[in-house]
Amino acid sequence: MIPTDKIRNFSIISHVDHGKSTLSDRILEITGAVDPREMREQYLDTMDIERERGITIKAQNVRVHWRDQVLHLIDTPGHVDFGYEVSRSLAACEGVVLLVDASQGIEAQTLANCYLAIEHDLEIVAALNKIDLPAADPDRYAGEIEQVLGLPAEEILRISAKTGEGVPELLDAVVERIRPPAGDPKAPLRALIFDSHYDQYRGVVNAIRVVDGLLRSGTRIRLFQAGTTHEVEEVGVRAPGNQPVDELGPGEVGYLIAGVKAVGEARVGETVTEASRPAAEALEGYRDPKPMVFCGLYPVDGDELPELREALEKLQLSDGSITFEPETSAALGFGFRCGFLGLLHMEIARERLEREFDLSLIATAPSVEYVAHLTNGQTIAVDNPSAMPPPQSLQSIDEPVLRLSIVGPAEYTGTIMELGQSRRGSLEKMQYLSPERVELIYSVPLAEVVIDFFDQLKSRTKGYASLDYEPAGYRTDNLVKVDVLLNGSPVDAFSSIVHRSKAEDYGRKMTAKLRSLIPRQLFDVPIQAAIGGRIIARETVKAKRKDVLAKCYGGDITRKRKLLEKQKEGKKKMKSIGRVEVPQEAFISALRLDR
Repeated sequence: MIPTDKIRNFSIISHVDHGKSTLSDRILEITGAVDPREMREQYLDTMDIERERGITIKAQNVRVHWRDQVLHLIDTPGHVDFGYEVSRSLAACEGVVLLVDASQGIEAQTLANCYLAIEHDLEIVAALNKIDLPAADPDRYAGEIEQVLGLPAEEILRISAKTGEGVPELLDAVVERIRPPAGDPKAPLRALIFDSHYDQYRGVVNAIRVVDGLLRSGTRIRLFQAGTTHEVEEVGVRAPGNQPVDELGPGEVGYLIAGVKAVGEARVGETVTEASRPAAEALEGYRDPKPMVFCGLYPVDGDELPELREALEKLQLSDGSITFEPETSAALGFGFRCGFLGLLHMEIARERLEREFDLSLIATAPSVEYVAHLTNGQTIAVDNPSAMPPPQSLQSIDEPVLRLSIVGPAEYTGTIMELGQSRRGSLEKMQYLSPERVELIYSVPLAEVVIDFFDQLKSRTKGYASLDYEPAGYRTDNLVKVDVLLNGSPVDAFSSIVHRSKAEDYGRKMTAKLRSLIPRQLFDVPIQAAIGGRIIARETVKAKRKDVLAKCYGGDITRKRKLLEKQKEGKKKMKSIGRVEVPQEAFISALRLDR
């Protein structure tokens, strides 16, 4: 057991691309945790998708030795969709290193993550990174940090995670300023699971932080919420490879393998205690994150449904913010309605399912959870547009609203405000962080943000603006459900809930897109967009026609007319009984429709 005064637990937090993973690489190098021959960029990012996109998706922990101290470092994601990973990591720490890019200054996620650390009562060690860049202006941004976050400018370190300059001084500051963990080794065991993943050979592998007591291999442990008992097969630390140890004491961070095979048992936020001497109460754990964006995931091959369920369960183990429940669609068959924290989160989860579990999936258009107030006084939550009750039984619809914090150069204020207005947003507050940088707080419906708000913001401000958001309740608005009918039959996968002012535009776009995607049938196929019983847009896929007059050379006109009438009757009959076959590619392309 390591004495607690020799331990420091800290996370690295910042905005996207401000250098968290690069700093982790330098710390591993400087402390000698990794052999120089094995060193590679983004060392702690283990997934291929993280390396390809250059972003951190999963928080990773590692133990390093510095001078005579043991440092537990947790590298966290920076993107707003993975804020849940950050809050989980902070619960295992006593302090944070707050990185700010010395050429860009404070961004929206810098503020959000800093406030999160203050909420957890953590010591903040601020550092300006990328001082080696020609555009770096550390003095100016140190003053900005002092003004906005109240951290003294003289205490802000200047480092370059790329070259390693200033990193040893940063580690000294971590040891000096961050308090050692508190904990009683003689008390009953209490350890918090802050991350999990599934190993096909060893079962569930949990990342844990021991708060009180000692965790030894061979001990029988009890999981508080699940109420199950298991025997500890192995405890160890990541340094950065897995290293088994005999025991973990208070304040230590490591991993635990206890032969847990049921994916749902060892959830994130679970408290581990000893079966023979259990603790009186569980640790606080985490608030369950509330999904904000929903979509249907369907296997292209219907026989892969059990594999999709198993894959979702395993993915949910390492990412507790994903929710799913079975649903059926007349157009797509059997699948699952899945909830995610944002659009990037949804995209990453889908890509992980396809890569890690070798599945081929169709995802329906993203939607949000509405609250429908019915004329009979009932209130229901609707996360699938096709489940929205008919207009005659609806009194009103409430939609979720986000509180957006947009930080950008002052010269783009008008552009940002124009984007906010076009998305039915209302400006709540505007403040200048410095003469050149402004923060705008907007209240915007979530449905207007999930499609392409972030892309539009970046393109209109040449990439300089940054965005952070948090849920801000619900509000009533004039919303309608637009159905798409093929040959008079509604196709549930194409239903959508939009604001009445945008309904006709959406209907026209969708029908025009489907007209180009649906192959011609032997009869005319009308494609209509409707609100209730009122048609608002229509396109027609013309029928394939056989030339029935090919063999009529001259002769009486009545003979030709007879053949055409016969063909017309056949088409009419076919239209009344014919089904329109929609190819999978048409679903995939149509559901990517930009609003």
